[in-house]
Amino acid sequence: MKEMRLVAPCHFGLEAVLKKEIYDLGYEIEKVEDGRVTFIGDSQAIARANIFLRTAERVLLQVARIKATSFTELFDKVNDINWSEYLPEDAKFWVKKATSVKSKLFSPTDIQRIVKKAIVENLKPVYKTEWLEESGNEYPIRVFFYKDEALIALDTTGESLHKRGYRKFTAKAPISETLAAALIMLTPWRKDRILVDPFCGCGTFPIEAAMIAANIAPGMNRSFTAENWTNIIEKKEWYDAINEAYDMMDMDVEVDIQGYDIDEENIKYCRKNAELAGVEELIHFQKRPVQELSHNKKYGFIITNPPYGERLADEDELREVYEAFGRQFKALDSWSAFVITSYEKTQQDMGVKATKNRKIYNGMLKTYFYSFMGPKPPKKGKK
Repeated sequence: MKEMRLVAPCHFGLEAVLKKEIYDLGYEIEKVEDGRVTFIGDSQAIARANIFLRTAERVLLQVARIKATSFTELFDKVNDINWSEYLPEDAKFWVKKATSVKSKLFSPTDIQRIVKKAIVENLKPVYKTEWLEESGNEYPIRVFFYKDEALIALDTTGESLHKRGYRKFTAKAPISETLAAALIMLTPWRKDRILVDPFCGCGTFPIEAAMIAANIAPGMNRSFTAENWTNIIEKKEWYDAINEAYDMMDMDVEVDIQGYDIDEENIKYCRKNAELAGVEELIHFQKRPVQELSHNKKYGFIITNPPYGERLADEDELREVYEAFGRQFKALDSWSAFVITSYEKTQQDMGVKATKNRKIYNGMLKTYFYSFMGPKPPKKGKK
């Protein structure tokens, strides 16, 4: 099969998690940059990456990387690409998004217009026409300029990969599915350990954890733009990837995953979303305020996204929540906690110093991922 370069964007700061996921799928990593990982694969890698990757935002098929400091140069270099290799005669194509950072060409709309025009002029003589009908399948294109180098790629995914299909009911300021999965994978939590989210909102952390535990591929229940690109990837390769995903599922896994929230409505949302994700039997959701956070077992994990201004506007109320969280966490003296928040006084109000603090950009919002590491459990067979 033909070798392709695929590019998977992700949240800034989480490239290492995505890199490991891609490596575990069996693909060679070519390059790791801020917010994206480039890897080598065949056409089936398009299907497998879309269906199996938990932490990527989408999967792009790299068409070219070019240098351009003028629109004339951009037009000429895009026009030099063999676009008929990617776009059939009836393809409906457009530049869905263009971004530019530290580059002489900085206008996204002008970049979109020039790239589209260059592709049209490239294809007209190939297909011996003065007018491209664009009545067929969609081939969205994305262009990323950085320091005058442009990555030009086809978007194989369509709607972002964080849209797994299960989150029909949402609370205020929910964490994205891809970010939640990446943060879980950053921690030492494994499926044989207890996991509690005391601010579970619409259930994203517990649901993603349950899907990881049961080895449920996140893209199993949704569609992708490239499913219709039979000139690049055969339909059979999508079916093969889905069959592989079904074979890997383990719904008999034994887990202890719990989600608490003070809002009864949120708990209803959690249960409905968990059912849509097929993991309702693996999670216990309960209405419970953080002031009542407790557990009778040792060496558990808390992974959570507490309120940080977007959901609680009052600073006094916010401080009270973090103080209560800190008190209850300290009582769980053998537990570890992992907290994502943009609240600057997290450690101060919790009264606990973090073992580690990692900066992560949630969209344009700078957040902190605090690790409060507890003791390791004794090895089996030892007291």
